[in-house]
Amino acid sequence: MSAGDGTMTAGERQVAGTVGRQFPLTTTPGISDTATRWLAGERWDEAEPRRASTVMLVRDGVGGVGGVGGVGGVDGPEVFMLRRVSEMEFAPSMMVFPGGSVDDRDGEIGLPWAGPSPSEWADRLGCSPSEAQMYVAAAIREVFEECGVLLASPSASGPLAMVDGPEWLDIRLALVDRRLSLADVLRDKGLVLRSDLIVAKAHWLTPVFEPRRYDTWFFAALMPPLQVADGETTEADQATWVVPSELLRAYAAGSALMLPPTVVCVEEIRDAPSAADVVVHSEHLPLVMPEVVDGPGGPAMEIVER
Repeated sequence: MSAGDGTMTAGERQVAGTVGRQFPLTTTPGISDTATRWLAGERWDEAEPRRASTVMLVRDGVGGVGGVGGVGGVDGPEVFMLRRVSEMEFAPSMMVFPGGSVDDRDGEIGLPWAGPSPSEWADRLGCSPSEAQMYVAAAIREVFEECGVLLASPSASGPLAMVDGPEWLDIRLALVDRRLSLADVLRDKGLVLRSDLIVAKAHWLTPVFEPRRYDTWFFAALMPPLQVADGETTEADQATWVVPSELLRAYAAGSALMLPPTVVCVEEIRDAPSAADVVVHSEHLPLVMPEVVDGPGGPAMEIVER
């Protein structure tokens, strides 16, 4: 959080330093065509943004905090990421964090809940309590659907549920197919959602020219012990723990694709001394929506706070 003397955390300085930054369209091939047409003056009806949540699931590298090397010989945090399959209509082949659209049932009254209340989350996110509940519940649900990590427990402060049996894979598929809601699962298993285990990091809105737009809250959570993150999702062809510096080098070389919000978040994780330093609420949470500009190096996406 912000220090008591009003100074910003490293993560908040990262966000502040991002405003005005430009990403050449050559680094975002999935949106370059529509962005170029919009910049040239073409216009079409703007798509209504859909609410979405995504989660940066982090852990310390195998070298540990202050150790002598994580994966690839690097200390510090690692983050679990997916590479979306090339057939996806939004962000094909991009490296992303687990996440997805809000299900209206994420806002169900009486959803089993522990930790900061929807009203407390609403104060932090700057929205209504019902919207805040949907964003937080969607974050918990999506990270379970996409990588098998469930931030829920039988009590408000006890150990998290063990979700490694074949029954739980069936439950994940039922959530994906919308045959079950998160509330259904929690009630059936006697669990409560643990809103104390995630923090809000950033708020991004897809540019106006995109045919699919998302109003997305980025959250972060520590990888819980005794659970295993996997890639059992049809939306990804790769799922792995990533060393941020290595991914950013691959991105710079053109061998890994990421959208600007992901790049900024991965940079913040890279700069954190430990996973615990990532999982701290950002106090400065402006809405950020990139816009296409004709930059010094050609067409680019510029980061703009709204």
